[in-house]
Amino acid sequence: MKFSHVTISVKDLDESLNFYENIIGLPVTRRFPAGDHDIVFVGNGDTEIELIPSPAPADLAFSQDLTLGFQVESLDECMAFLKEKGFILSDVIQPNPGVKFFFTADPNGVRVQFIQYVQ
Repeated sequence: MKFSHVTISVKDLDESLNFYENIIGLPVTRRFPAGDHDIVFVGNGDTEIELIPSPAPADLAFSQDLTLGFQVESLDECMAFLKEKGFILSDVIQPNPGVKFFFTADPNGVRVQFIQYVQ
């Protein structure tokens, strides 16, 4: 068995696609019509994120116990880029000398973690 994708019901497909494609850097791997809306998959490896517009965007609720994690080369550069784009960032957390990370949220409130492994 292989993990394939995670699905996020989104308030605004274009806004969410902009975040995952232009902020996170995940290219669109598939986009296709599904009734009155499109479904979009983004990713750069075996695991993808599926974005589906919600029929009731006001009812969306995401647990703060779910986090999407992305490894970056430079936490400082990533933080500067996101601050420049207007994102609210958590403080940097470094639970041990080998890793440090921070959190922000996507346009739907999904918690997103950026991780740098320190050598």
